[in-house]
Amino acid sequence: MGGYVHGYSTREAERLSDQAAILRPLLHHDTAFPPGSRVLEAGCGTGGQTAVLLDGTPGIRPTCMDIDAGQLDRARARLGKRAVEVTWRQGDLLAGPFPDASFDHAFVCFLLEHLAQPGPALAALRRMVRPGGTVMVVEGDHGSCRFHPETPEALAAWDELVAAQRRLGGDPMIGRRLYGLLAGAGFADVRVSPRMVYADAGNPALREGFVRRIIVPMLEGVRAQALDHGFGPEAWERGIADLLATDADGQGAFCYTFFKATARVP
Repeated sequence: MGGYVHGYSTREAERLSDQAAILRPLLHHDTAFPPGSRVLEAGCGTGGQTAVLLDGTPGIRPTCMDIDAGQLDRARARLGKRAVEVTWRQGDLLAGPFPDASFDHAFVCFLLEHLAQPGPALAALRRMVRPGGTVMVVEGDHGSCRFHPETPEALAAWDELVAAQRRLGGDPMIGRRLYGLLAGAGFADVRVSPRMVYADAGNPALREGFVRRIIVPMLEGVRAQALDHGFGPEAWERGIADLLATDADGQGAFCYTFFKATARVP
């Protein structure tokens, strides 16, 4: 099945909330579904992207599903009174927990990278969306990550994040695969749009937010795994410090590319 490499800590929940807010203009300025649409959000996690859906596409009828009951509880708490606008369902996407054509559209954000079988998961999603309906998928690609200054220690820490996710059966480079995965799962009219974060001193708020509130906490979430696999604690701390240095003065920069795909159920 794969596994969630970042864990389910309170700090990770905070990181997901920050990530949803910071990346919203980049990833979701064009996220919209018609009012009244039955929209399935698969792998809703703590509800960060659910809030984006409710804010950006008023009048939809969302169903949010996650395999982890604790994540669903966090999502309900996050949305507060708005949680009543959502139908909540614990379930495994691969198990296809809804009948055929139950939804008009589907939305998946940062889920496929954690699955050992993303192709079959997309095929299950296609079955649950009516013919003519659409799916929207957003994923990152850790292979696109570049930064300055770039030190051996910082690169090694980043490579360890990639390795940790692969050990759990996920694919940290999945963004570049979205076209092939969607086409292979039987979708039509596949379109993929790269969305690059580039942050330097010209946009200090984005640089601070992306590096300190998304990237570094994501790495810190795999610290224990890294040390268990032989990564020395001093080298790890130096790698984290070097990544933070990209936000320390006017010379640093950080870039990373996300991919957003849309496709139609034939």
